[in-house]
Amino acid sequence: MRRLWRRTWTAAVAATVVAASAVGCSSDSGDSNGQTTLRIIVNITPNLTEQYWTGLFANYEKSHPDVKIKLELTGTVSAQAKLTQDLAAGDPPDIAQQITPTKENASLFTDLSDQDWIKDTPLVDQYAIDGKRYLVGVGVQIQSLVFYNKAAFTKAGLVAADIKTLDQFSDAMGKLKAAGYAPLQTAGQWVPGGQFTLVNDSGLLTADADWYAKRKAGSVTFAGSDYVKYLERYKNWISQGYLQKSALGLTYADGQTDFVNGKSAMYVMGSFFVPAADAAKKSDDIGVFTMPTDGAYPSGQVGNIANPYVVASASKHKAAAIDFVKWLTTDPTAIESQLAADGNLRKGFTYKMSSLGTAVQQILDASPSVLVKAGERQPISGFSSELNTQVQSLYSNATAQQVAAGLDKWWNSQK
Repeated sequence: MRRLWRRTWTAAVAATVVAASAVGCSSDSGDSNGQTTLRIIVNITPNLTEQYWTGLFANYEKSHPDVKIKLELTGTVSAQAKLTQDLAAGDPPDIAQQITPTKENASLFTDLSDQDWIKDTPLVDQYAIDGKRYLVGVGVQIQSLVFYNKAAFTKAGLVAADIKTLDQFSDAMGKLKAAGYAPLQTAGQWVPGGQFTLVNDSGLLTADADWYAKRKAGSVTFAGSDYVKYLERYKNWISQGYLQKSALGLTYADGQTDFVNGKSAMYVMGSFFVPAADAAKKSDDIGVFTMPTDGAYPSGQVGNIANPYVVASASKHKAAAIDFVKWLTTDPTAIESQLAADGNLRKGFTYKMSSLGTAVQQILDASPSVLVKAGERQPISGFSSELNTQVQSLYSNATAQQVAAGLDKWWNSQK
């Protein structure tokens, strides 16, 4: 799964491997057979399979016969865990995908700031660390989205374009419930915290993009902010039966399936939902609108970089590795292939999309900003997990004020 609130790498992990990153020299000499072999770690997913990656890399190898791309399989672990293992063993790869550098581990990666081509890659400045750019990506995932069942909206007499405020959103849920639908699909696992984040941060970060940086500095608190307002809103949805308590027993995949099959009317989720709707051949039955808000509308889109790449500072073929990453993130054919494979987006690029994918692209094009929680704006490690636990407590007896106070207590305990 590709979710902003799940993409973190802790300082503790960095401390484990920083020393190991110095092992090995950075040389651009070829292998003994005169061919340069570049090792790359990627995440293997249902969409981005081993076969997909090898096919993509073969296109580069055709135009660069002196370069061989070796896919490093991660097995049952993530790309992050595989990279950690390799660095600790003194066997660094050249490139890694789906890794987000932090201040604590930035020395593990190559500063690409002197590469002129990176200026045209998505969100490159938002992921900079102390003005240095280690991470470059192919596209964008946007997440402040509400997918809806068109038939349910027709039965309830609703027009999606008219839902712009959270009051209107709540009213729509009431009408959908009266029409016989579960108004808003959720599930267990990470889903409640993730969905609440998209509701909360769309408004909170549009009003103040630096809110999490301020929380780190101690100048704001959860209990003294609009977090309470959004938690109260979410608690009310539970109390009204708009969010079903029984849904916490579902897995993420099961909740998604229930929505796709028409058992619920709306689904707060990121753009990565589109390939699932396409695969089920239900895209034409589903619409999408941007997250309603208590503030500016449309709000910024909470999102993150898609298919990001880093070059290991200990790479033995650094120049060749940088050239390959340049191709991955700037070659039109490579870009469109990666976007289409995972349902990602990039302004100025189109590929064959379903009606639902096209609607999401239009939301990105019209969005005033993409709200990225990276660098100084990235919450402290473990926050997404704690938030999820606290949000799930709203389904029992916890109040919004208790949850906000609990988040402050937890955050302060991490120092």
